[in-house]
Amino acid sequence: MIRIENLSYTYKPETAPSLHNINLCIGEGEHIALIGPNGCGKTTLIRHLNALLLPTGGEVSIDGLKSHEQRNHSEIRRKVGMVFQNPDNQIVGMSVEEDVAFGPGNLRLPAAEVRLKVSKALEMVGLSGFEKRAPVTLSGGEKQLLALAGLLAMDPGYIVLDEATSSLDANSKEKVLAILKKLQNQNITVIQVTHNMEEALRADRVMLMAGGQIVADGPAFQVLAERERLKSMGLAPPVIVELMASLEAYGHTPGKPVITVDDAAGEINSWLTHEAAVDEDYAPRRTGGYA
Repeated sequence: MIRIENLSYTYKPETAPSLHNINLCIGEGEHIALIGPNGCGKTTLIRHLNALLLPTGGEVSIDGLKSHEQRNHSEIRRKVGMVFQNPDNQIVGMSVEEDVAFGPGNLRLPAAEVRLKVSKALEMVGLSGFEKRAPVTLSGGEKQLLALAGLLAMDPGYIVLDEATSSLDANSKEKVLAILKKLQNQNITVIQVTHNMEEALRADRVMLMAGGQIVADGPAFQVLAERERLKSMGLAPPVIVELMASLEAYGHTPGKPVITVDDAAGEINSWLTHEAAVDEDYAPRRTGGYA
């Protein structure tokens, strides 16, 4: 479990705090989307999760390891892998397999074990057969998958993505999101910073940040259904949420939270069926008036 207690952070003593009194618990196997306007503190917060930043107030612990104790930093960074927006910033090898082997190799594991970890990680992200390729020959999406493979070779319990899909095309983005789902099914916690509300809707839990604080934390359908609050922060609600709001304006209230395209299609079909039945009930009365 990741536990954050009364976390505050200030970059410079003369500036205002970037984070204010944050309290969080993040459990095993959760998929969390962290959203909020630019400058609200999202990146500052997630950089505390693997001790890239240390609290100026409060405490962060990863599986009981307190981040302010320097002796814990190596183990925390093994447990919490981070994928940045630009994969070129974290690719260090001259070949794909060399890059993925960098992390486990630094743990001084036997060569056979390192090779096995590299093979499994590349298979998981769909890059088997790319072992001898130079990273510079990869597409942007493939580089992001390579960065993710490098983390998976370290057997992390938590994967943190800082807008890692924002520069990818639709096909590459879908590949990354599918892998994140697989990881969650293996009880790996996924924490995803995103401005894409459709991606956030796929998460189990959404945290909304504003002004260095978490102002909402709950199931995705609940937080993302607060259309007016999202709009007031300059965030566009998910298309499905807007669609359901339009449906409610015509008098149809969904009987359950609608967060997928299939759910929305079902609700629209239900509404149209109901409207058709109402029209049928009233049709004889309407036509009878003209007899």
